[in-house]
Amino acid sequence: MQNIFKLTTPLSVEDIENLKIGDKILLSGIIYTARDSAHKRLYELIMTGKDLPIDIIGQVIYYAGPSPTKPGKPVGSAGPTTSYRMDSFAPKLIELGLKGMIGKGQRSREVIDAIKKYKAVYFGATGGAGALIAKCIRNSEVVAYHDLGPEAIHKFEVVDFPLIVINDINGNDLYLEGIKTYRKE
Repeated sequence: MQNIFKLTTPLSVEDIENLKIGDKILLSGIIYTARDSAHKRLYELIMTGKDLPIDIIGQVIYYAGPSPTKPGKPVGSAGPTTSYRMDSFAPKLIELGLKGMIGKGQRSREVIDAIKKYKAVYFGATGGAGALIAKCIRNSEVVAYHDLGPEAIHKFEVVDFPLIVINDINGNDLYLEGIKTYRKE
């Protein structure tokens, strides 16, 4: 049976050091959304020595671009996007203090190596469940790159956002372990 952990952002190494692949997480606190275009802009700022529009130390970035907000709701549907599109940017953000990422799909060897070296974690969110995930989001505001529309950086306040650990700080990979399990049978 997998463990269930309640975590609150910002995350520290102590918060995530005992997490194992397959552990279930209920995440609360502040998280930020960022997709490809926002990541590219963040990376360019880093490479030119400029300040980022958000403090990423101990933070979690959710790879999502929420749909338009319905009246009376803080956000529209907010399902995860495929993570590999951020893989060329993620190692640098992890090196600078990012502690968690949320998305769907496998990560590159470079991202997993950075996760292991700098002690971060990659969480999976259930694809296709964006409307249900949105129920965990209490507040939403655009904090950077308004011109990117749904791909702008949003600051979400979340309560009990359901996740699963895909890559832990030891570099373990739930996808690879899952394949091994089924190949044994």
